[in-house]
Amino acid sequence: MARNLTTGMLAEVTVDRLEPIILIKLAFESGDLNLWTGIGDLAWDGDVYAGTGTLLALSPLQETQSLTAAGLTGTLSGIPSELIAIALNENYMSRPVTVWLGAMTDTGQLVSDPVRVFGGLIDVMAVEDSGETGTIQVTAENRLVRLEQPNLRRYTPEDQAIDYPGDLGLSFVAPLNDGRQIVWGRAE
Repeated sequence: MARNLTTGMLAEVTVDRLEPIILIKLAFESGDLNLWTGIGDLAWDGDVYAGTGTLLALSPLQETQSLTAAGLTGTLSGIPSELIAIALNENYMSRPVTVWLGAMTDTGQLVSDPVRVFGGLIDVMAVEDSGETGTIQVTAENRLVRLEQPNLRRYTPEDQAIDYPGDLGLSFVAPLNDGRQIVWGRAE
């Protein structure tokens, strides 16, 4: 997929010493979890991202020319056990995940407008607790994975009533299946 880089990012990727960073936003019901691969807090786009240093690892991002749903796995290690309890109680299925690739200047400033490299939904969250610290591994699927799932809804009045009780729009669909000929533009 072609990426449109900002002038600042384009200038940064052509320098001799590139300092790339990854920013991750996990949108949970209780609030967003914003992480980045540096040290300390980083403010960007109205949010503050907590630095994870070397405690955050991501699987390689895959891009193809075909329409495929490539996933992503992230592992965060060294988590205090009290935060493990929060992760275990959080509703995480199908929550949005966004990953950006950015760069830092020589002076430690974020180059404007990191590039979005992944957008998907959380599929599985595996938690390992070893007593004092633990590890959380999050697997996210690309949004395209929903195209591979069958649609279990039907065009029936009963199915329509699930979302719109009292709507009679689909009650006129069944008579169309009996092979009735519809004549347009002239009297029958």
